[in-house]
Amino acid sequence: MARLILKSPYLKCDGGNSVSGYLRYIGTRERVELLPDDRPPTRKQEQLVRKLTKDFPEAKELGEYLDYESKPTKANASAFITRALEENWPAVQQSDGYMKYIATRPRAERLGDHGLFGDEDGVNLEQAMDELDHYTGNIWTHIISLKREDAARLGYDNARAWQNLLRANRNDIAAAMNISPGNFRWYAAYHDEGDHPHVHMMAWSTMPSEAYLTREGIHKIKSQLTNQIFRQEMLHTYEQKSQSRDELVWKARRAIRRLTREMAQSICSAPEIEQKMEQLAGQLEVVKGKKSYGYLPKSVKKTVDEVVDKLEELPVVQACYDQWYTLQNEVDSYYHDKPREKKKLSQEKEFRQIKNAVIQEAERIRLGEITFEDANLAGHDEAEQVRGESDACWKLRQIIRDESLSLADRDEVAEELERLAERGDTHAQYLMGQLYRDGPLLIPDSQKAKHWFTQAAIQGLTEAQYALGKLLLSGDLEVRDPDEGIRWLKQAAENGSHFAAYRLGKEYLEGNAVNKDATRAADWFTQSAEAGNQYAQYMLGKLYLTGQGVTHDQAQAMDWFSRSAAQGNRYAQFFLEHQNYLRPPSVMLAATHLLYHMSRIFEDHALPQSSAGLHVDRKLRRRIQEKKIAMGHKPDDHEEEQNQGGMIMGGM
Repeated sequence: MARLILKSPYLKCDGGNSVSGYLRYIGTRERVELLPDDRPPTRKQEQLVRKLTKDFPEAKELGEYLDYESKPTKANASAFITRALEENWPAVQQSDGYMKYIATRPRAERLGDHGLFGDEDGVNLEQAMDELDHYTGNIWTHIISLKREDAARLGYDNARAWQNLLRANRNDIAAAMNISPGNFRWYAAYHDEGDHPHVHMMAWSTMPSEAYLTREGIHKIKSQLTNQIFRQEMLHTYEQKSQSRDELVWKARRAIRRLTREMAQSICSAPEIEQKMEQLAGQLEVVKGKKSYGYLPKSVKKTVDEVVDKLEELPVVQACYDQWYTLQNEVDSYYHDKPREKKKLSQEKEFRQIKNAVIQEAERIRLGEITFEDANLAGHDEAEQVRGESDACWKLRQIIRDESLSLADRDEVAEELERLAERGDTHAQYLMGQLYRDGPLLIPDSQKAKHWFTQAAIQGLTEAQYALGKLLLSGDLEVRDPDEGIRWLKQAAENGSHFAAYRLGKEYLEGNAVNKDATRAADWFTQSAEAGNQYAQYMLGKLYLTGQGVTHDQAQAMDWFSRSAAQGNRYAQFFLEHQNYLRPPSVMLAATHLLYHMSRIFEDHALPQSSAGLHVDRKLRRRIQEKKIAMGHKPDDHEEEQNQGGMIMGGM
């Protein structure tokens, strides 16, 4: 299995203990003979192997020892002895017996008089040794190795490749060691050794008290270098779906999507889960302070874990978790030889979000709330239909949105549109705001989007007023202004925008940009619902069902659900079909809602997070998608339609 191995011991420099000899050793040890020597090991080699494994038991974990153990040859013995000596230098240098052996060894691949390299070409060995002789602090001696076949295949079987790699990543290595880039010092040498060619790297800070390396830091260095070394191979793997692990990745992702849809559409009728949820709701009654998993007493955490593990027993959840586990191990195989142990779902750190989802639903049971709605409803108020735009603006908009045209042609039209906007055409101004807000034809720029939306809004264009209100309420700190955002939404709503009225209802219901006020929320939802907005009708049905902001009236609730469902709102349809479970607020419904939360969390991990390098995997996938789009493929050529069949529920 392709894998990079990293060891990071350190040497202490205290004035009387110089490490310059180690630098000379790694820099001047010549290349070993690479011709295979399958003769049995010599008696002296066998004795030295036994002594090394006795003195340094951890040496048995080295790949070179495993090679020797499976095939005890003279060449394998030599490779193991050399590597074990190098890995245990602090102890070895105190032993005359070991040092005599080292003195007779061949040396490193040289780039000149020696094999050392660093930030600059032409390392002066004597000067570097003198620097170390006067240093007082810790020197880390990283040893980075690959299997011979991997090094040859990936082009890391020579000193130049390693020099370029370490130079390119020196700031990341420094950061992992908590060293400022300007204080980072390092030298390295490549040893073309047997079946495990490797690099020795000495690294330290010019400010001795600054540097420290934790297990997490070692992990970051390994992750960074692994991602760089295997980058091209991983890119190739993703592109060759029929001949590589990519086939498994895509199949697993499709399977997870299918399973998450099933999970989201399932009705959870499980007495044990319902009983545990009721127990948890009772426990939360006496919990003071923040109600999230990390702040709960142990007894309450135990109940949360039990709910999650009971949920895992549901067939659809179990199948999804199995798929995720298989895929996770496939990605992890690039970083680790051993597969990860499969834990209970409650103990798997990638899915900690599920625990807080359980707490959230139990708290809603305690408070007697029904919170059951589509998380994607937030995006359903995006339809910004423009009426009455000029013929000139309409024609330009059609060209701009015609993706069959070249970017150069569309860019020219965008420039013409901007000239039209500058002449005061409100619809052109509104469209310019959209282009700067959304891209990709124009580079997204929230300040410019705000400018153009404002120009059109001031002239009374309702759609621009609504768009400006949303932009000012967004999380973009460059333009965020909640008070102004609410003002423009109200202006748009007064001018007849049912989308703006719906958004105002949500703002007053949630209380993020304004003081929470369920009564005012109900008023805005009513205005939007009476104008025919199916999402406002759905939300208004919920308010009548729960008695939030209005008098509880299940008949009125079902009426609004019916109007929404008639327009195709499947979430409203769910309430109509399960109205017998809705009063009093049902534990079954809360447990069902949990399945939706879990489906979203599982889908977020559809390409599982490797313990190392997820951000690079995502970048690779993005590059591949951009490349395929440029070649004429659709963005989702290799993915199952995400919205096929839809989802039945969600949470906001």
